[in-house]
This record gives sequence, C-alpha cells and structure tokens, in this order.
Amino acid sequence: MRASLPAMSRITPEQVHYIATLARLSLDEGDVARMAADMDRILEYVDSLAELDTSGITPTAHAIELRTPLRDDTAAPGMDPYLAVSNAPERVNSAFSVPKVLDGEER
Repeated sequence: MRASLPAMSRITPEQVHYIATLARLSLDEGDVARMAADMDRILEYVDSLAELDTSGITPTAHAIELRTPLRDDTAAPGMDPYLAVSNAPERVNSAFSVPKVLDGEER
C-alpha cells in the first residue's frame, strides 16, 4: 500500500505571516509551517461540510431554542435629556462634561 502524498497546501507561508501580522503575533518558521497545516485542515473540514445535504434543514440563528422573550420593536418616547444627565458628576446643560482627550480641544 502506497502512502498518499499530502495535498498541495492552499495556505502559503506568506499568508500565514500576513495573518500573524494582523493578529500581532510573532511566529518562527516552525510556527508558520504548523499554522499553515492547521489552516489547511480547517479549510478541508469546511469543504467537507459543504458536501452535506442541508436542503431539509431550517436555518437557525442558534443551535438550541432560546426561551428569551423578545420585546416588540416599537417606538417609545425617549428619556428627558436633563433627567438622563441628572446624576452626572459634571454636565453642561443636557450633556455630559468629560475631560478633553485630544490636544487643542477645550472642555
């Protein structure tokens, strides 16, 4: 029996380096090779899921039924702006007053 050759990798070392940069990770070459192999296995698994017949399956947002009641999405009067900031340590009229965070701005 012949050992099967590994399929050509769909994830290149350059792609792993790019993703690592986005994630702010420092990887050595051994890590890069391992991550490329792991990502290939993930893609293979996703491909295997695409082969499943899901035509009779109802799409869901959750794996289990949630018993969380949802309120109707109806318009309601907003809170009085002065009441909303009434307990604020500092306010200007109906707005919160906070310390400046950028140079050149005044409070």
